[in-house]
Amino acid sequence: MAKISAVIITFNEEKYLGRCIDSLEGIADEIIVVDSYSTDNTREVCVSRGVKFFSHVFEGYVEQKNYAVTLATFQWVLSLDADEALSGELRNSILRIRENPEYDGYIFNRLNRYCGRWIKHSRWYPDRHLRLFDSTKGKWTGPNPHDRYCLNPGCRTKRLKGDILHIFYDSLEEHIEKVNRFSSISAGEYFKSGRKAGPFTAHLHMVWSFVRSYILNAGFLDGYYGYAGCMITAVGSFLKYSKLRIMMKSQEKNTQS
Repeated sequence: MAKISAVIITFNEEKYLGRCIDSLEGIADEIIVVDSYSTDNTREVCVSRGVKFFSHVFEGYVEQKNYAVTLATFQWVLSLDADEALSGELRNSILRIRENPEYDGYIFNRLNRYCGRWIKHSRWYPDRHLRLFDSTKGKWTGPNPHDRYCLNPGCRTKRLKGDILHIFYDSLEEHIEKVNRFSSISAGEYFKSGRKAGPFTAHLHMVWSFVRSYILNAGFLDGYYGYAGCMITAVGSFLKYSKLRIMMKSQEKNTQS
């Protein structure tokens, strides 16, 4: 039987962290939390449940998750965010395959709860992620904050039945705040990589984001909150490329002066 290390990165996650840890009971042989010096009761939530708690300066989502993997005792790692939990069906799927894992990684569907409603359309479902993997065969990669686990060439994956239950946003205000913050992080990553944005890039990405999510991926079937979620996400795309263009213009101005 494969032993599993569950890893979670945190910062001020007292609200849902207990739910996440409790869903791992009977699944993980150890639970590791890497915290970025939270100022709430995150540490107390972990200590009360007997998990392994570490503090580490946050340098980026990719960097933090790769560091967390290095702390795992076991080769097989299950990665969750603090606002996620395993559904009963997904727990059963993991228990079945851990007897004899035949693949190098396992992909989970993620079901997102938005403003109190489970969103089952747009690009938010099935929202698949590789979260259970042989940690000797890959690493976290991608531009922050859009991290993903990438297995080495030739590795095989399989999707398991069941869902990660994700508390996406409790309110429109929370979504707007995070979209603004994440768009700044993404714009900075794009700028460092040399990516460009023309005068109409932000507008085109905003329109395409909305059309793809709300129309092509049937976000309209989720009612008003489906519309609101798709619209705010599209605005986030606009902000990302607008901020990138501002960075470009600032650099050009500094170069010319």
